[in-house]
This record gives sequence, C-alpha cells and structure tokens, in this order.
Amino acid sequence: MTDMVSVKGLNKVYESAGRRVEAIGDITFSVARGEFACIVGPSGAGKTTLLKCLAGLLTPTAGEVLLDGVPVTGPPPGMAVVFQEYGRSLFPWKTVRQNIDLPLRQKKLPRAERDRLVTDSLGAVGLADAGDAYPWQLSGGMQQRVAIARAVAYEPQVLLMDEPFAAVDAQTRADLEDLVRSLWRSLGITTLFVTHDIDEAVYLGERVLVLSASPTCVLDDVPIGLPAERDQVTSRSTSAFAELRTRVHRGIQDAKAGRRTSGAAA
Repeated sequence: MTDMVSVKGLNKVYESAGRRVEAIGDITFSVARGEFACIVGPSGAGKTTLLKCLAGLLTPTAGEVLLDGVPVTGPPPGMAVVFQEYGRSLFPWKTVRQNIDLPLRQKKLPRAERDRLVTDSLGAVGLADAGDAYPWQLSGGMQQRVAIARAVAYEPQVLLMDEPFAAVDAQTRADLEDLVRSLWRSLGITTLFVTHDIDEAVYLGERVLVLSASPTCVLDDVPIGLPAERDQVTSRSTSAFAELRTRVHRGIQDAKAGRRTSGAAA
C-alpha cells in the first residue's frame, strides 16, 4: 500500500516571552492509504499538537507533513477533523442538515449533490430522521454523531479524530467506537485517532503509535493483529487483546518514566 500520510522529522517549538517549550522533539512515521492508526501517549505528550500539525493548523518548526505526497502548508482540502468538543464545532442556530451542509458549500458542490451527501451521511451514523433538529435538542452522543456525519459527508481522503469520545458516557462511547470502525471499513478513509484510552486504541486501530513524553518521539509502533470483525465483548476478552493492551500500557509507563525507547518495542 502507498503512504497517504507521511511525517518526516517533525519538530514543534513554542516560544513566547522568552520561554521556549519543545513540544515535539522528532517524529517520523507514515500511515498507509486506507489504514486506521491510533495515537496514544501520556498527558502533555503533544498528541493534539501533532494532530494540529497534520491538519495544517500549526506550522512545524522543522520537518514536514505530506498528504498523498503533497506537503501540508495549511488545512488541506482532502482532510476532515473531528474534535473532542463537539458542542463547539456545531452551530446551535443551524439545523443538523445545515451544519453538515456548511463545509460542502465551501467545496461549491451542486445543491442536489450536497443534499445527497448530507442524507447519506445522516443515514450512515443512524440519524436519518434528525436532519431538521437543532444540535441543542440532541444528546451529547447524537451531537458527536452529527460531527462524524459532517466529516464523512465531506468525503475526505484522511480523517483526523482528537479524543472524540472523551466527553460521552461509557455505553455511548462503545456505540460510537463501533460506528467509527464500521464507517472506516465501509468507506476506507485513512484514519488517525488520538485517544488517552489504551483499550480504545487497541480495539479500534490496525496500528497503535505510542508517543514519549515531551519533547515527543515515537516510542513504539504496535501492529494490531486482531480480526477485522470486532465485538466489544468478545474481542476485548481474548488473550491477544490482553497482550496488545499490556504492550501499549508498558509503552505509556516507559513514556511517563521519561525513557526515550520502549522495552515494549524490544
């Protein structure tokens, strides 16, 4: 498979009022076309900074990000982002359909094509009858489904997700995990998913990248050899899942201890 996302020698330093913070030290990795990769690391590891660099929202201090071989110098047209704070990403005065339609207008698509994409994406996330509702009339989990539908309707090459389920309850989180994995399998969108939850990373991903503490590097790159068909109960209770979880957890502990290489990768 060819690389859809390539990160080469990425470094990010924040400087202000004489204070210098090296958030990202040196990160190099690639994600193949159609792959689902999760990113984990201790608090303060620069996961969100990395995602913003990937999305073209932050300019790296050094290194580069390539999307399908093209350098990212600003928000690329082939990328969609779903954030944790879904409430802030939806306009409360617009209906669900209008919220999803907004980025499609920026693509200058014909009205009929936009209507089809909005309808299809709402159906894909189980909200076919919610198009005329307003976000404030929906539960948190339903609002996040709207945010996912908006990203899917955009037909991105790459989908970035920054802890998108952190603010919902456990059952809703499980439902959304299954939804995102189902959409990934049916649509084949290259997906990078940032999470604090080790179990979530192992359950969702085909790979898990474990980041060190700041200044950040990649401590471990864990291939997830679980079956493509996954179930919240069965998959999580297997010995293979437990072994993968242990390896990722060990990597996080190495990161917290300040180690720059992981014993888990040895």
